Amino acid sequence: MTKLKRATVYLDPTLHRALRVKAAETETSVSDLVNHAVRRSLAEDAADLAVFEKRANEATLAFEDLLKDLKRRGKL
Repeated sequence: MTKLKRATVYLDPTLHRALRVKAAETETSVSDLVNHAVRRSLAEDAADLAVFEKRANEATLAFEDLLKDLKRRGKL
């Protein structure tokens, strides 16, 4: 079994109330809900970083050039 670490986290009262309601409705602990949300957020960050790394060598386009191109093509 994984050893759990205890942390003190201060939540907005409305958010805490919503977590408690969701925990009761889903028969899940608030801790499990928070752990799941943090894991999901970290996974999204890792996915974003992977995309940035994959595209690191792509040519860049100046914002002004993008605007000119959009105007030229009638998109702006």
